[in-house]
Amino acid sequence: MNYQKFSYEIVADIVYIGFGVNETKSLTTLGKDTLEELERAIKEVGVLDKGRKIKGLVFFSHKPGCFLAGVDVNLISDLRSETDAKKGCERGQSIYSKIEDLKVPTMALIDGICLGGGLELALSCKKIAVSDSPKTALGLPEVMLGVLPGFGGTYRLPRKIGLPNAIDMILTGKQIRAAKAYKMGLADFIMPSERLLELADKYLKIKPTDRNKDLMQKITANFVGRKVIFQKARETVLSTTKGFYPAPLRILELMDSGANRNREAYMDMEGQAFAELSQTPQSKNLQHIFFMTDRSKKTDSFEEGLKKVTKGAVLGAGTMGGGIAWLFAEYNQSPIMKDINLSGLELGLKQASSVFRKDVEKKKMTEDEFERKIRSIEPTHSYSGFNGVDLLIEAVVENMEVKKKVFAEVEQHVRPDCLLTSNTSSLSVTEMSKALKNPERFAGLHFFNPVNKMPLVEIIKHPEVSKETIQALYKWVLSVKKTPVVVNDGPGFLVNRILMPFINESAYLLEEGVSIEALDQAVLNFGMPMGTCRLMDEVGIDVLVKVGKIMEDGLGARAKASKLSARLTDAGLLGRKTSKGFYLYGDNGRSTGVNPHARELISTKSVKMDETTIQMRVFLPMINEAANILMDKIVDNAEAVDLGLIYGIGFPPFRGGLLKYADSEGLDRICEAIREFEEKVSKDRYALSPYLKNLADTHKTFYSA
Repeated sequence: MNYQKFSYEIVADIVYIGFGVNETKSLTTLGKDTLEELERAIKEVGVLDKGRKIKGLVFFSHKPGCFLAGVDVNLISDLRSETDAKKGCERGQSIYSKIEDLKVPTMALIDGICLGGGLELALSCKKIAVSDSPKTALGLPEVMLGVLPGFGGTYRLPRKIGLPNAIDMILTGKQIRAAKAYKMGLADFIMPSERLLELADKYLKIKPTDRNKDLMQKITANFVGRKVIFQKARETVLSTTKGFYPAPLRILELMDSGANRNREAYMDMEGQAFAELSQTPQSKNLQHIFFMTDRSKKTDSFEEGLKKVTKGAVLGAGTMGGGIAWLFAEYNQSPIMKDINLSGLELGLKQASSVFRKDVEKKKMTEDEFERKIRSIEPTHSYSGFNGVDLLIEAVVENMEVKKKVFAEVEQHVRPDCLLTSNTSSLSVTEMSKALKNPERFAGLHFFNPVNKMPLVEIIKHPEVSKETIQALYKWVLSVKKTPVVVNDGPGFLVNRILMPFINESAYLLEEGVSIEALDQAVLNFGMPMGTCRLMDEVGIDVLVKVGKIMEDGLGARAKASKLSARLTDAGLLGRKTSKGFYLYGDNGRSTGVNPHARELISTKSVKMDETTIQMRVFLPMINEAANILMDKIVDNAEAVDLGLIYGIGFPPFRGGLLKYADSEGLDRICEAIREFEEKVSKDRYALSPYLKNLADTHKTFYSA
């Protein structure tokens, strides 16, 4: 037979099926056509197997660094009913079960990425061999799309690696590297990546040691042990997800109730569970985020020959500068870190070192790699070596005159093609650009703290910046595994501009008499990663005072700041950095409870407000301000807003993003609620955005517009 999606050949009575043979995308996935061809191929192999005309079957990939990255997500998003989803699962399960039932030895040769349906295919083989490449990673990430592995993964993985490890992998979607995969029994062999095919026939004949068989049998047979495992897993899931995501609990229910079922009965249950989850709002929203994120990585339309970054520099050390230096060093861009103070350099190196050290502790990095990377950061008080820098990121004090002076100075020490950027969180990059002779190579590059954890980077444009500069920065941000969002200059840019009304209205609620506990709990119950008061403590209450003034100066009455932050700042309650803000913090940085002093300073009133009202009070101003942002053309579309808030402040992914959530609630209802608060609470802070009003009046949504 002739196959287009993979190679198929028989060598020395062994069938070799090689994926990615005609793949033009960076990752090979299982699409509809591939699955149809695979079904035909396995049927052919089955005939040869029954006739004893072959001695084995080997799966491999022609594409270096990728075995199979799973099923094409478009196949999941195209499912319109539970019936369609169940049929899709049944087809995949049937193919994989036929592979599992072959009498001859079968083996998957995994080099690089092997995820989702790719790992499920490997699990249907009798043996799994992984390459020693650092790019080799195995996982079942379906939970991140709000579904579960539907081609037999929840059935076969526990039988391969034992129940506890399988539950952990499936619930977290984590990727397992080659050495760990071998250690836990997921991989039967580790082979040199350059010799995978060469050694295939040899390893195909070797019987692997089933290192988890006894453990698995004991756990499966032991009802009490199994019960404890699932009970602990459910407690962890509820603690982590707060019940917002149905997939993890459904996975546990399936694996628990199906533990003693035969394969056919279990697969039927798995297919039904997948089908139900695939049609939930949470799964649809998580798929929406997947496609948004995927689109943000497209650079096909960019200019050729854009500036490439091989060496970086940071102006201003400290915690933020050290975090940026870490990022450069992590991606082998040998940064120079300049500061006028020794203490700043020491703090910057300490910050970078602490992040690398955690990787060593987690065995993601060796001591030699740690030493090499930390030594690649060059601390200095001078501009020596700056003529070799490709990208400079300024992270000095948030003061316009200081920043302009720094840029006028540094421009004399770098090459004409060096990209110059500011990590400002609130100051105008347009004004900053006036200090430069060549402003076309300058832009804002706003990182969120801590740099090693926060995925978003705002790239801020100004009127004179060149298209090539923005595109070069965009590609660099992608290259260091961050998510870029391009925004135009304006008060607070994108994320902080939408975050400030959320924080500001929270402060007004506190002044009205809503308790710290009630406010934070309402925000958490909406799905945010932390309550507003905790967030204010993390940011720094004195910082909020400065940013609040900038926002009020730039946006007027609707951004009029509450006096609460200033009152707390004057009392020395600055947040976690001083161990006291709305909460008190111990030596380990963890909260020890609400700060009584803060409670005294906030309000003498005590108001009981229902949770839904609190949530509307803080989230409606965010939607309203996002509409103003679109009207002011700070960003081009709703997708950019949602991407920024999901990756910038952790807006709950299960809601699909702020504006996706607003669309689902109905913009006419949103406008009605804002008008009610405009009348009862504040005509200024709840002044309805003309853009939002127009959408509702014309029966459009943020996304359709």
